[in-house]
Amino acid sequence: MRILICDDEENIRNLLKRFFALDKIECDTAENGLSAQRMLRENPYDALVVDLRMPGLDGLELIRWLRREGFRMPVIMISAHGDITDAVTALKEGAQDYIVKPFDPEELTIRVKQLVEAQNLKNLVESGTSRSSELIGESAGMLRIKEIIAKISPSQATVLITGESGTGKEVVAREIHKNSPQKDGPFVPINIGGVPENLLESELFGYEKGAFTGAGGRKTGLFELASGGTLFLDEIGDMPLSLQVKILRVLQEKKITRLGGTEQMPINARIIAATNKDLEEMVRDGRFREDLFYRLNVVRIRIPALRERSDDIPVLAAYIIKNLNRDMGGRISGFTTEAVEALRRHDFYGNVRELENILERACIFCEGDVIDVGDLDLRSSVYKAGMRQTGVVQESDAGAKSLRDVEKEAIICSLHRWEGNRTKAAEELGISRRTLISKISEYSIDL
Repeated sequence: MRILICDDEENIRNLLKRFFALDKIECDTAENGLSAQRMLRENPYDALVVDLRMPGLDGLELIRWLRREGFRMPVIMISAHGDITDAVTALKEGAQDYIVKPFDPEELTIRVKQLVEAQNLKNLVESGTSRSSELIGESAGMLRIKEIIAKISPSQATVLITGESGTGKEVVAREIHKNSPQKDGPFVPINIGGVPENLLESELFGYEKGAFTGAGGRKTGLFELASGGTLFLDEIGDMPLSLQVKILRVLQEKKITRLGGTEQMPINARIIAATNKDLEEMVRDGRFREDLFYRLNVVRIRIPALRERSDDIPVLAAYIIKNLNRDMGGRISGFTTEAVEALRRHDFYGNVRELENILERACIFCEGDVIDVGDLDLRSSVYKAGMRQTGVVQESDAGAKSLRDVEKEAIICSLHRWEGNRTKAAEELGISRRTLISKISEYSIDL
């Protein structure tokens, strides 16, 4: 991290530079606004700390110049004058924070780091970069999804994307964003299941200084970061019930309140949610709010599993190899016919993510420039019917049983493990409860 400190008091400049150095933050200093302008033109900075009152070009004039010139780094205004009017003016002109002298240098350091982190996140999500950033495939199912995307992208409708893990739900969400009026705004993704429950609310809504122990300054939440763009709530089925009502209120009122705050702030982010769970089943079981489900389910897009669109596998494989060649400095030019047919026949219960893993390994071990069936090692990729979770099948005996036998054994073991609880067994197996009941009937499983 590299920041610029602009203050006409030399002792302040030196003090802050020494203090920031303790956190390994590199600092340059400028004694006035004109000097700061020159340095900003010559060097990249992650943040600017600037004094309000300086001879010549003062802090407010410097901020106005920054915004006119297109600089986007966070700005923190510091001043010995605690006039609320000055603070409001500074924030309106583009400063992210206003701190009155004398201040705690540790608090300033925390604020700088938070603001830089938030800006870096915004830059990342606005870039929309993703290794699988295109919707690949010409099967009937994928063509239908592309048609739906073309119809709904211009609207503000909330979208619910469903499909198995690894099918590319975020790729579809990015396509909707890319083709929407908000395409120049940020695309902000969050995996609900990947954030601890006690941190999820503050990540989404942000918080004010002092909202809880450790809240040393204001934090901008993802709803605010997504303003003018799209907020992608991945794995919405993992949203705690206690938080679901707050998400519902945001969808209804288009406003949020930071933790510890009292002011309601309007948000204009489009909401796209995704899940690999059966939300209807969760509603019936009382694990997901019915009113929230209907708010999310304005437009539904179901992504077919890769095994349901095997015709797309060759073009997907070619696209993945192209990316792997770029990322790994590879030289792979294609596949043998046998390798393509082996990929087509594979069940891919891990979907596109499993295909990526298989091909990455093949690129590493392939000795030529064409991938052959022996380079694919398909037997080691055991995703079938949740067997990775249950541990029913070992690589050594996976080839000795039919898929039906393996699937039946996985279901029986999971049901025994959960003492016949079909909901828990279905979650462990990665299938819906309805599918599990159908399989129990199909295999005549009697517990």
